[in-house]
Amino acid sequence: MQNWYKLICNKSELQLLGTLNGGQSFRWKQYFKDDKEQWIGVFSKRVWILQQQDSCILYKVFENDLEVRQSEEFYNKLLLKYFQLDLNLQDYYDHWGKQDPYFKDAAKRFYGIRILNQDVVENIFSFICSQNNHISRITHMVQKLSEFYGSKICDIDGEAYYSFPDVQALAQDSVEQKLRACRFGYRSKYINNSAKLILSEGGDKWINDLQSLNYGSAKKKLMTLAGIGAKVADCICLMSLGHLEAIPVDTHIFQIAASLYMPELATQKTVTQKIYNAIGDHFRELYGPLAGWAHTVLFCADLKKFHIPKSTLGCQETKKNKRQKSV
Repeated sequence: MQNWYKLICNKSELQLLGTLNGGQSFRWKQYFKDDKEQWIGVFSKRVWILQQQDSCILYKVFENDLEVRQSEEFYNKLLLKYFQLDLNLQDYYDHWGKQDPYFKDAAKRFYGIRILNQDVVENIFSFICSQNNHISRITHMVQKLSEFYGSKICDIDGEAYYSFPDVQALAQDSVEQKLRACRFGYRSKYINNSAKLILSEGGDKWINDLQSLNYGSAKKKLMTLAGIGAKVADCICLMSLGHLEAIPVDTHIFQIAASLYMPELATQKTVTQKIYNAIGDHFRELYGPLAGWAHTVLFCADLKKFHIPKSTLGCQETKKNKRQKSV
């Protein structure tokens, strides 16, 4: 039986629901145990169970049996880095709310939304899977990639959990055929070809060089990979490379921009490169150097999955998850 650890963090600074279920990462699953919302997910080659409290996050950590058990201080540092808790979010929320009444309204419910600081390799291949896809199917694909080519971490209540594979594993010649058999479609070739390109350009060196580039150069380099366009590149820049000015413009953000901020876009049928850049520039001018963070709050507020009356959210989710096995 694992002990609960504690990370001191006010709920206003970190909301697990919007942060973990808003399309940033595809490794987290919500469930209820003893009528308490918990989250189980994988990062840093460990399995984590998180439980939201008003003034802290309670958590458990599961590792491969071969790993040396670390201290609570060590695990706290991993969580602090993952959730970027060194940034005082309330100050930024106050600033963005003063700049934008629409943001101020969205922030009433979507407080404490953090940008996750994710592993670059996992984020690249997860977002290649995101093309013309929805969150539940992307989650399934990322899980399959981990099962097929990652390393097993542990079993919890009969379910196995795996780390995300490295580039070498995804570059094997057999990968494309196996993924096509699992209904990855054209993404199968994109995943395999992108892994091969990264290896041919130096593997770890390619990744390290990417992390050292400025926003524009990093985005351009990412777009040399198969299946990565401007939006996916911006997702990776925002969620893995620390470029918090990156604005991924998808249909949600285009519609938000056209209806609330840039009415001249209302007659546009498609998002051209010019329009894409104009939307990003508008939000960067409005919100400043962390515009991508503020944009993520608007994105969460627009997701249909969160459009449930507050008074019924808890009871509906509880009924939905009581059928699931508790950890």
